[in-house]
Amino acid sequence: MKKLFSIFILLVLTGFAQSQELLATVQINYQQLGGSNVQTYKTLEKSLRDFINNTSWTGKRLQNFEKVKSNFAIVISEKSGNTYKGSIVIQATRPVFNSQYESPLINFNDNNFGFEYSENENLVFNERQFSGKNLIDVVSFYVYMILGYDGDSFKLKGGQPWFDKALKISQNSMNNNYAGWSQVEGLKSRGSVIDAIQKESNSTLRTVYYNYHRIGLDNMAKPDQNPAKKNIADALMQLKVYENDFQMNPAFNVFIDTKKNEIFSIFDSNNNGSVNMNDLKQLMSMFAPKEIDTKWNKWK
Repeated sequence: MKKLFSIFILLVLTGFAQSQELLATVQINYQQLGGSNVQTYKTLEKSLRDFINNTSWTGKRLQNFEKVKSNFAIVISEKSGNTYKGSIVIQATRPVFNSQYESPLINFNDNNFGFEYSENENLVFNERQFSGKNLIDVVSFYVYMILGYDGDSFKLKGGQPWFDKALKISQNSMNNNYAGWSQVEGLKSRGSVIDAIQKESNSTLRTVYYNYHRIGLDNMAKPDQNPAKKNIADALMQLKVYENDFQMNPAFNVFIDTKKNEIFSIFDSNNNGSVNMNDLKQLMSMFAPKEIDTKWNKWK
């Protein structure tokens, strides 16, 4: 990714519309289970891919280039009959205007994922009726999280309808005795993250998220990148309001974990215009102290 932004002006794309459906890949890793039935996992992988890509999540029909590129990677560590336990990593990107670069929307590792599955079982989402099947509920929750982040990156709080759907799934699932939903399980639980996104105290975070993408990244392909970089830096500096409580803010930490590599790459050059790099370095060192030596101290 390093220096990627320096070649933006050489990359041309015909344009893009706001994405509101998914184009997803799915990987199932079952290596920890040894001699398990491989075909079951291959079937599950295909079923999940079809479920995510063929379900009408928003009621809109879009061409592939308009859809949100995403990846769902599931690692299964335990199996008992038709019951499975493991983790799921969710990643998604969105295109940056007039470039071939794709910016990360979310990169989240959920280590508390359990579900039941029978080979060739139909996977169907019905928002009018709670499924009670954790495999469907978890995947559907993260689909709407992805759509929410995507919507927020194109329009100020444009992802609200999809975050609302994710919240509804979370609230329903808390009563179904599956791990990973309740806020009491920690800051990385699904319930904690979606609850934090919805809080008024994170309105600034969501405004930063929008400005970062629309008046920042989407202007990086212009011949003079300095105004766009200044917009990105100014947006990030607004996050200083969270300096006293960011460690207890799940939504904030998802943003930092997802964006820290990209933020480093944007400013990893000698041409940052009027950006106050000392202030930005102090800010990012506070929010991501583990990256001080590998990232922030390397900025010029």
